Parts: sequence; structure tokens; C-alpha cells
Amino acid sequence: MKLYQVHTKQKLPITLDEAWAFLTDANNLKLLTPPAMEMTVLYGTDRGMYPGQLIEYSVKPLPFFTTNWVTHITQVKEKQYFVDEQMYGPYATWHHKHFVSEIPGGTLMEDIVHYRLPLGFLGKMVHPFLVKPKLDEIFRFRESALVKKFGVYTEPENQSTLKQDILN
Repeated sequence: MKLYQVHTKQKLPITLDEAWAFLTDANNLKLLTPPAMEMTVLYGTDRGMYPGQLIEYSVKPLPFFTTNWVTHITQVKEKQYFVDEQMYGPYATWHHKHFVSEIPGGTLMEDIVHYRLPLGFLGKMVHPFLVKPKLDEIFRFRESALVKKFGVYTEPENQSTLKQDILN
């Protein structure tokens, strides 16, 4: 079974505290998911994020397929990273690392997802024209939703000047 990867980075014009509070509230996942996927949080968001937490969602990854997705929060390091793994859902394996770090004028958010598809050869066949494009769409939607909510990150002027000074 092939292991696939998605790796994204996005700079947010908000403080690390604001980013952490937003990203670790599982109820916000609905805001970051395309509406056509009909994401609904069913269970597990009654308190802040913690290792061992189980969160259950209903999600419609394809127009003809609705499933429940149960994620297990396996690791949390306050204001640095958290990791969720699928216990039950549409993937054979789903391991998602969420990192945040402070940068001048905001926060860098980085995601690394490793996943395997079910159905062996059939899963491998549908990956390039069904699964990969869908994941790309989800992460593009998330990026635009974060820009809509928090605005566009712009590098602070003193950083641009510093870079120019170094280049000259």
C-alpha cells in the first residue's frame, strides 16, 4: 500500500495565541471545509484539545458517499503542534501533523499529512484523478477561508528592508 503525502504552509496575520486558539478548536473545522462536504462535528469538542481526545465528524467526501470520521488527537505541544490520526473513516491511514510558529507579523501554519488509501490497487488507480484533486481542493479552500477570516499576511516592512540591505 502506497503512502502519500500532502505538505502545505500558510502565513497568517495573527498572533500565535490567536492561531493556536482557532486551530485547536475542532468546531472551526467546519469553517475550513468546503460546504459541499457537509462537515458536521458529532462528538468530542466539549473541551479544549488534549492528547487522547476523540472527535467524530460526519463528512461527505464525494457526492454519493457520506461517512463518519473519527480522529484521535495523539500529541499536543501547546502553541507548537498537534497530531491527529484517523481511527475510523475514508482512509486506510491518515496521520496529520499541524505545526504553528511565530514569524514577524504573524504565525506560520504548516501541515504534513501522510495517508494511505483503502481498496488496494483500486485505491491506487483512483488517487490521481479523484483523491489527490479532492485533497488539493480542500486545502485550497482552507487557505482561502483563513484569508477571508484573518486577512492576507504581508511581510513587515522592516523585514523587507533588511532583505534588500542583505541583497545590496
